[in-house]
Amino acid sequence: MLNDLKKDADSRMSKAVDAMSNNFNKIRTGRAHPSILDGIQVSYYGADTPLSQLANIGVEDSRTLTISPWEKQLVPEIEKAIMKSDLGLNPSTNGGLIRIPMPALTEETRKNYIKQARAEAEHGRVAIRNVRRDVMSDIKALLKEKEISEDEEHRAQDEIQKITDKYIAQIDKALTAKEADLMEI
Repeated sequence: MLNDLKKDADSRMSKAVDAMSNNFNKIRTGRAHPSILDGIQVSYYGADTPLSQLANIGVEDSRTLTISPWEKQLVPEIEKAIMKSDLGLNPSTNGGLIRIPMPALTEETRKNYIKQARAEAEHGRVAIRNVRRDVMSDIKALLKEKEISEDEEHRAQDEIQKITDKYIAQIDKALTAKEADLMEI
């Protein structure tokens, strides 16, 4: 019973770290990376479709992304979707190829992106703490129902805290790496 709770906590905390990593990928650095465009939805025959399902996204050089749509009539729709996104990117079209130059980050935008990264990290920490709280209440319920002893409860709580600390450390490490990446010129 306790092992199931530990495995569940570990799995849910791992998912919280993964979600935070995905959100970090959407925070733009000075370099071109296809994951920046992951959240963009393009209107395709009336349905919003992820850009990655409608085109090949590549990196031309360290500061330029290229998008080659599979259908030529999608070019204006893709441009419109990129312009509407809050990424601050300005695509330019050359025939069937869309190029997106990545603007250099100013000091102010870097600081704003760092604030955004810190907020995402805090959301991740909160999610992990919520999982810990849920599991701790489940352990207390098992003790109340006399399914486990007090010693087992204390041991289980210590193990859950160690798992929590491990994932919080992963978030802190990822945040430090992202901040260093954002401050790099």
